[in-house]
Amino acid sequence: MGLDRRRLLAGGGAVFGALAAVDEAAAAAPKVAWGREADVVVVGSGASGMTAAIVARQAGASVILLETEPHIGGHAMVSGGHVALGGGTSQQKKYGIADSPDLLFQDLTDWALVEQNGSADYRYNDRELLRAFADHAAETFEWLRAQGVVFMDKAPDAFGGVSVGNSAAREHHVAVMDWPMAQTGRQAPVERRAVQSSGNGLMRPLEVAARKAGVQILTEHRMTDLHREAPRAGRITGVAAIHQGKVLHFKARKGVMLATGGSTGNVNFRRMIDPRLTEEYCGLAGMPWSNQDASGEIAAMAAGASLWGLANQASEFGWTVTKAGRVGSQYGYTHLGWEPGSPVFDRARAAGLQVADWQNAILVNMLGERFYDETADGYPSNTYDTVKAHKPYSARSAADITYAPTNFLNAALAGFQDGHNGGGPIWAIFDADAAAREGWSCAPPRVDTAQGFFFQADSLAELARKIVMRHQRRPMPPENLERAVARYNGFVDVGRDEDFGTPKPRYRIAKAPFYAAWATPVLHDTRSGLRINARGQVIDLAGEVIPGLYSGGETAGGFSSHGLARATCQGFIAGRNLASA
Repeated sequence: MGLDRRRLLAGGGAVFGALAAVDEAAAAAPKVAWGREADVVVVGSGASGMTAAIVARQAGASVILLETEPHIGGHAMVSGGHVALGGGTSQQKKYGIADSPDLLFQDLTDWALVEQNGSADYRYNDRELLRAFADHAAETFEWLRAQGVVFMDKAPDAFGGVSVGNSAAREHHVAVMDWPMAQTGRQAPVERRAVQSSGNGLMRPLEVAARKAGVQILTEHRMTDLHREAPRAGRITGVAAIHQGKVLHFKARKGVMLATGGSTGNVNFRRMIDPRLTEEYCGLAGMPWSNQDASGEIAAMAAGASLWGLANQASEFGWTVTKAGRVGSQYGYTHLGWEPGSPVFDRARAAGLQVADWQNAILVNMLGERFYDETADGYPSNTYDTVKAHKPYSARSAADITYAPTNFLNAALAGFQDGHNGGGPIWAIFDADAAAREGWSCAPPRVDTAQGFFFQADSLAELARKIVMRHQRRPMPPENLERAVARYNGFVDVGRDEDFGTPKPRYRIAKAPFYAAWATPVLHDTRSGLRINARGQVIDLAGEVIPGLYSGGETAGGFSSHGLARATCQGFIAGRNLASA
């Protein structure tokens, strides 16, 4: 809108000062030598980014998709393929499950539903975002099917669900079908392909749909910066990315979608939310296929964006941090084992030893001391019918639960009285008999000896002295480990754990060789990030939309539910709005 002479004169110095500031800001914005351009530039090829790219392209926008890795799919590719899209999907209807957008919205904004440890799954959800999700969830499910995603032909259930609502079964499971799995490099057995869920079954069909629609997918392009018309002012005009050592600039005529996958892989960034999460928590679920490096959040913050929903990351429910389910390797997430046939096995280095029974090992901290019941679970979370006879939005909900704090992860993260943050490494200690009972092969490629995630010795004292690696900031005193094992063996003899209450300890640790396997908690997913509105537009620190900038999935905050449902749905919403911008 222009200014006439009278208004300029009436405004006096203030107006001229404002005009000068605009001119100065415009002059400060560097000139960009655009290499390529499209209506929409999407950064990240996971569930949110790939969905946004396809939807925008199908709506008529030209789309360039940039991916840091040499392969597509992000964390979604190596997920379990569980998609909690409810609100009345065709599959829910087929199996007689009553659900609706209003019921879904009610469930995911129920501030009163409290876990047994006092945490609340839904209290800090952004209601604007949840209303949009509830209204588009079923539509997103049908769209995924139309792109060739095959869901297992079974009733939606609660398996794999984390904070997805108490009132209806919503977890749909993607069948892996004929797609090779990233974890193994192989197809599933023929008889399992229609009944085994996997993120490969989600992302590979979406990749095919994207290429068929004409999305330009550029791998090994790492975004470094966003371009804006002026510093912290005007539209987002594109992105800078590095490819083979060269900086390239991509112009976005309509907008940029940030779907870079979250922040748990960036130590300094994640510690803004939880100072305990220091360097030793290096076993992120999804790595090394993809990292959650906070690149989208950092670039957007430099352009003026606000963060949102940090409480959902720090609150103690769900799978933000998990107990290691595989020991002896860096990447110990229970449901993800890297096999030698995987294209990223050179970085994973070991598959890990999957623990079937925590009676076969004790857990000790960096100083060789037992600290909690090894059989205990991690943080609880809500899913279908977890809380019986629950009254939504009732202030009596907290009074109706049986308070039973789950502190295994807190105990593991607790640290020491040495002035340092972080709990240090957690080690699973076991003997030759335990390895035989579990069927473990205690050698590469099952365990990672080269990088110090697994040790073996003929005595406990020797084992403690051998534990030297980059995250073990203090030597383990041999006498501590010997004392911890001797005390536990005594509990086995009497059938009662007098320290931590392990249910009837069963097996002594007595037969050489003895083993120490990395069992440090695993960071799973990101539930805080950029502030977005119901359209997927990123919001700045003044509460205003940053024109031309969108986000979704784990890069965005304000939504506590774990997983693929929020990522695909938010990508679906953002893709539509990008195309119509």
